[in-house]
Amino acid sequence: MKFLASFIILSNLLIVNLTFSHDTTAKVSPESKSVAAPLKVLLVAGGCCHDYAKQTKILKQGIESRINAKVTIVFNPDTSTKAKFKIYESDNWAEGYDVVIHDECSASVTDGVYVKKILAAHKSGVPAVNLHCAMHSYRWGDFRKPVTSGADNAGWYEMIGVQSTGHGPKLPIKVSYADSNSPIVAGLKPWTTVNEELYNNVRVFPGAEVLAAGEQIQKRKNQKANPNAKPKVVTAVVAWTNQYGPKKTKIFSTSLGHFNETVADDRYMTLVIRGLLWTTGNLNDDGQPAKDYVLPNKSSK
Repeated sequence: MKFLASFIILSNLLIVNLTFSHDTTAKVSPESKSVAAPLKVLLVAGGCCHDYAKQTKILKQGIESRINAKVTIVFNPDTSTKAKFKIYESDNWAEGYDVVIHDECSASVTDGVYVKKILAAHKSGVPAVNLHCAMHSYRWGDFRKPVTSGADNAGWYEMIGVQSTGHGPKLPIKVSYADSNSPIVAGLKPWTTVNEELYNNVRVFPGAEVLAAGEQIQKRKNQKANPNAKPKVVTAVVAWTNQYGPKKTKIFSTSLGHFNETVADDRYMTLVIRGLLWTTGNLNDDGQPAKDYVLPNKSSK
């Protein structure tokens, strides 16, 4: 009888032990593993000549669906070349963000103090990605000629790394990638855009690395008078990197992206996202995102 009682007590203790052990294991679930915080991206857009209302949505959705990132949009519906952004009025306007995407078109904004506040954030180490008409923003003086390094009107161009002043007709651009060791272009294949604007290159600054060139076949101005005249082939740098300021802040820029169709193109989005990851130090040598920024079942092309 004593043996039976002891057996029952031991059995009950074993059951309790196993139950407790099982519950403890269940609490150490995959959900408890730490997850990297998303990359904090500030997208500033607005101004002349582009469908920024839609393009901001295309960019936000395109970035967040491909990598672990959170895009905050600052949009100004002003469609003139004088569009300004209240966020830039603060000395610490970029605080809390890992990278800033400049997608504004503010060619007539010539307030040097205002522009210096924008540039101060990048000089202090905040990376930037510049898209399309950002190349034609914040310019004054004789900006159609190559600016002199250190000149009052050179600041914005020095951050970008390339000076551009205009573009040709809206025609397809054949994009080819440079023979570069940059992971931004690793494995990328040439492609041709829909009708786009090929921005000229007035000056490429020392330190800028060319990643892609664009080729556009344009009719000559006297084509009607001389129909036998062969079209001209125009080429320009369309994607590049730069290191800016005393901290050598990483900057990526592409002059492509006039139309929504281009911005939504997977090949364009891949280029922009790789540039964004590169500026923040989160792009592997093979062009893939660092592991903390890979979404489940996703990879950068």
